[in-house]
Amino acid sequence: MNLKITSAILSLFLAGCAMGPDYKRPAITLPPAYSEDTATANQSAIANNWWALYGDATLTGLVTAALNNNADILKSLALLDEAEAVLSEADASFFPQLDLGTSGTKSRSSTLNAQRLQPGTPIIAKSNRLALSTAFELDFWGKLRRNTEAAHAQVRGTRYAKDVTSLTIAGLTTQAYFTLCSLDAQIAVSKETATSREESLAVMKNRAAAGLASELELNQAEGVRADVSLQLRELQRQRALIEHQLGNLTGQPGLKIIPVDLSTLPVPALPSMGLPSALIEQRPDVQQAEQKLVFANAQIGLAKAAMLPTFSLTGNYGGQSEALSNLFKDGARIWSAGLSATLPIFDAGKYAARTHQTEARQRQALADYQKSVETAFKEVADALSNMQQSTASATDQQTKTNAARNVLRLSRLRYDAGYSAYLEVLDAQRTANAAEQALIQNRWAQLMYSVDLMKALGGGWSAEAVAKN
Repeated sequence: MNLKITSAILSLFLAGCAMGPDYKRPAITLPPAYSEDTATANQSAIANNWWALYGDATLTGLVTAALNNNADILKSLALLDEAEAVLSEADASFFPQLDLGTSGTKSRSSTLNAQRLQPGTPIIAKSNRLALSTAFELDFWGKLRRNTEAAHAQVRGTRYAKDVTSLTIAGLTTQAYFTLCSLDAQIAVSKETATSREESLAVMKNRAAAGLASELELNQAEGVRADVSLQLRELQRQRALIEHQLGNLTGQPGLKIIPVDLSTLPVPALPSMGLPSALIEQRPDVQQAEQKLVFANAQIGLAKAAMLPTFSLTGNYGGQSEALSNLFKDGARIWSAGLSATLPIFDAGKYAARTHQTEARQRQALADYQKSVETAFKEVADALSNMQQSTASATDQQTKTNAARNVLRLSRLRYDAGYSAYLEVLDAQRTANAAEQALIQNRWAQLMYSVDLMKALGGGWSAEAVAKN
């Protein structure tokens, strides 16, 4: 007990210094706010379950399943458990380790040695031993504290890595679902177009049989009907692949999803102009990069402490006797206590080289952190610009589609009245189909860019998040 108290007092007394630099967050120069002039203003906070903003029960179920079942997330949880166990091991180094040792021996001495046994000395001897032993390294240079600091950084970094994985999986699942909805909408348009062209082909066959249409016009009608049929098959193939991808993301092989109307999915309002750039500091990948920097910084202290003397307290306490019945008597009592020190005298520059390695790794981690912050800023700016432009083009795209529909209607009337060739109808059909598909793709792009923005901001935003950073 006295040994434990002495050890604790010495540890507290010597805990005032720690080798290596103390961590300070590096300053990265960025504009204070994003300058994109967004089309709408939204000052309200966005919760971390941002996928619920789209108001689609199927989407919410898919993301929930992905966050619970995806293999990458399950692996990240296991990695987090491992990191927490490493931290527990590092924390345990601040306390003495107690070991209970026991032994029992029986030995016979030779009577024919050059040195004879003393009279009365038994030829056969017994010995039983039971003792507690301990060894405790004094954290004189802060090596244990730096090791714990590094372990804490690993735990936080692993937790942020898990958040990165969760955000990525949620984003992939949401965007895959939007792609599926877009393909469903395109398939619906293609089916309507295919029905219309089948009807046109039937009319053209009747006109050709009556001598009112040429073979050229008949073959042109056959070609455009086959063209939309090929388009439909390709869209159906792509839909099947996306459905397979969603099954893989959610851990539900063989998943089947009922078609959803893309136009019913709302696009979340854009944040207001002047969104603070400090929001990117809440991104889990940026926080993960910072924890790697904290870890690398702590490793410098560990390397420098290894160049200095190591002080350890050792001791044991127990009993030793010939008979087991005497093992706990006062006469059998044994104990020892000691203080040891180890100092590297000559290492041919090995420890200095290790210190240089840790300093170089710290600079690498610093560069990675700077890159992560700058990349995050770019991704947010890109997402804001993409959302701004796709939102602004939605009206023009709708106008273009309406015009293409009217052109198709009028071209059919002109052809039926004999004012124009069938080629004019064919061009109008192709233009109208392309416009319809482009309108759907523009809506899909708006939804996809909104997910990009959610991911770029680390999964939503709030005034409190800015204040924390």
